[in-house]
Amino acid sequence: MTSSPTAPRRRPTRPVPRVDLFPTLRGYRASWLRADVVGGLSAGAVVVPQAMAYATIANLPVGFGLYTCMVPLVVYALLGGSRTLSMSTTSTIATLSASTLLAAGVAAGAEDPARAVSTLTLLVGALLLLTRVLRLGSLVENISQATLVGIKAGVGVTVAAAQLPPLLGVPADPDATGFFHVLGSALGSLDQAVPATVALSVGSIAVLLLLGRVAPRMPAPLVVVAAGILLVAFGGLADRGVEVIEPVPPGLPLPVLPDLSLVGSMLAGASAIAIMAFLETVAVGRGVRRPDEPQIGPDQELLANGVAAVVGAFFRAMPPAGGFSQTAVSLRAGARTQVAGLVTAALAILVALFLAPVLDDLPQATLGAMVVVATLSLVKVGDFVVLWRINRVEFAVAAVTTGIGLVAGLLPAVGVGVGLTLVLVLRELDRPRVVPLVRAPQGGWAPVDRGTAEGDDSEEDADVTREVAREAALESGIAPGVLVLHLDAGLYTANTRPTVERILALARASAPAPHAVVLESGAQRGVTSTVLDGLADLDRQLAGIGCTLLLARVPAETAARAAASPWFAALATDGRLLPSVDAAVEAAQALSATPR
Repeated sequence: MTSSPTAPRRRPTRPVPRVDLFPTLRGYRASWLRADVVGGLSAGAVVVPQAMAYATIANLPVGFGLYTCMVPLVVYALLGGSRTLSMSTTSTIATLSASTLLAAGVAAGAEDPARAVSTLTLLVGALLLLTRVLRLGSLVENISQATLVGIKAGVGVTVAAAQLPPLLGVPADPDATGFFHVLGSALGSLDQAVPATVALSVGSIAVLLLLGRVAPRMPAPLVVVAAGILLVAFGGLADRGVEVIEPVPPGLPLPVLPDLSLVGSMLAGASAIAIMAFLETVAVGRGVRRPDEPQIGPDQELLANGVAAVVGAFFRAMPPAGGFSQTAVSLRAGARTQVAGLVTAALAILVALFLAPVLDDLPQATLGAMVVVATLSLVKVGDFVVLWRINRVEFAVAAVTTGIGLVAGLLPAVGVGVGLTLVLVLRELDRPRVVPLVRAPQGGWAPVDRGTAEGDDSEEDADVTREVAREAALESGIAPGVLVLHLDAGLYTANTRPTVERILALARASAPAPHAVVLESGAQRGVTSTVLDGLADLDRQLAGIGCTLLLARVPAETAARAAASPWFAALATDGRLLPSVDAAVEAAQALSATPR
């Protein structure tokens, strides 16, 4: 039985994207459970007190940091692609959150900042999910390592300076913003420092550094937190002027609705937080991935991080991101999957339910010491040295980003750093990628091994490059009147004009002048009207100097699309569209040297 010729053809349906739940638990083994429980508890011993400390960076009650260790960890365990990443918040995210809340008019120490925090976290999550829908993860990943080095250095120094008031036991100046103002204000209050607070701060920092060096498996933050609470409860530190944190409300976080009137004032800051949260999460996930584990995909991390932020926003969570320190603790303890993350979240819930009254005796100086040690580790002078040795431009980007962070704040630093990165990326993409080809001794074609082949467009550079190509071509039996060029990358809107100028410079600088230019275009996987107009203009200008343009190895799909252009169609009709470089060279050698 045959179908009717008039029967409508059914269009193939695209498969509906499937959300992969608990991807890290696939093939789970019962023998892993003990390691995951130990890893989750070990990570919780670090992440819970550390997240509480990071909440103080954002000028929020420590309870918000505790709440960030609950819902985001559960959501990431449900959707995340890293088997061992621990998601809560980080010093970078907390610092940017503080700047964003301040810019939105949310004063430090506000009585009820819950709705403002909910709005910020929800907006961050929405931006991450929008980036996932538009598949822009790979674009965000183009932000250079130099930018991240500069931002982290700015965060480390600025946040460390901001912790001086609680470390000294003096009140912070609410009007002091930026590294230099905060530092000057703190140093001006040295005569008011509380000796007991200073002693506790110095001792806490010493213990954190010492344990981190001699006993890295021990949860140093938990040790100093426990010691601080015991000293306040039984050592009488409160009577000596040591300030403690505000009481932590016992129980689980109550649901809260965002204040959508703050969206406009928070959009810029939320964008910076979303970028940094994504980059930190991906960097941590890839950094701790074992060789036998799946690759960390940007789309999966955008989805997991975005949903974690959106859901956590309704439960008083700060913007979440993957943290390296607690992840490293979990990894060292042997964690195998995100069951460890679920254990950490359960530990945070138990702390909120049963230990909240105990946390009321936690000294502010202890949290400040934890923040200082964690953030100063972000300032890595060695990274700047490496950038200086490898690429001075990247070093300049890192230094400028750090400087702006110290002077103007971290939000402008992220903006400038991202802008500089995009400028450098576009500058690299827009460079003409044209190199001469010569016959290789073993057969086929090879680019000229000359550093200036992709240099600037000066006449001297083109002359040197063309001379090398001409001599090599003569040795290979190619007539000097044929210039064979290779597109090292496809043309698009921005690099078409520089490429055209580069080809013309090569042709004009050649001696003797070529009567044909063969352009190998195998890398041209797409085409736009701007590209076709640029090539047509190249054809006309070459004709003006008595030179014929031939295209070789244009991909079939690209040629089919370009055929809609009258110029390209005429090129094919004239026999100037060849399937290989050899065929194009033969056609070029058969041409007359007289101008067309």
